[in-house]
Amino acid sequence: MKISILDDYFDTVRTLECFAKLSPFEVEIWNDHVESVDLLAERLRDTDVLVLIRERTQVRAPLLERLPKLKLISQRSVYPHINIDACTRLGVIVSSSQHAGTPSYAAAELTWGLVLSAIRQIPQQMAALKAGKWQTGVGGTLRGKTLGVYGYGSIGSVVAGYGKAFGMTGRR
Repeated sequence: MKISILDDYFDTVRTLECFAKLSPFEVEIWNDHVESVDLLAERLRDTDVLVLIRERTQVRAPLLERLPKLKLISQRSVYPHINIDACTRLGVIVSSSQHAGTPSYAAAELTWGLVLSAIRQIPQQMAALKAGKWQTGVGGTLRGKTLGVYGYGSIGSVVAGYGKAFGMTGRR
């Protein structure tokens, strides 16, 4: 069985503990992103199982129809990039954990990192430091400020919790 993993930009999959479970199989990991249906069809022509990382690669009928060995597509999260009707017609199973009730903590943490970076002027301070200057500004504080969260869903509520921990205010 051949397993192909697409769009592993940072070659992370090999570092996961669970990767060892794939050792009995032929596994090919692609670290670049390709949009060309012709190139994808060539790369994946002998693939039985396709593992996708998020929604990066479009898997539509023109590609699926050129992958006669494909039996399973596996990924985590939503799948607007996969043509489910074409998969059904071609007998390809799509397995996707929607992780209901579990927010993307990684997305919330990145959002919070950007908030801190902006208020403390981290990019500007780093540029100054690299230029040999020390502390070109003071930066601000979050305590007492109002945090607005657009899209108060599972991720937004986590971001709001971070804001509360930093002493920010907000209304729901």
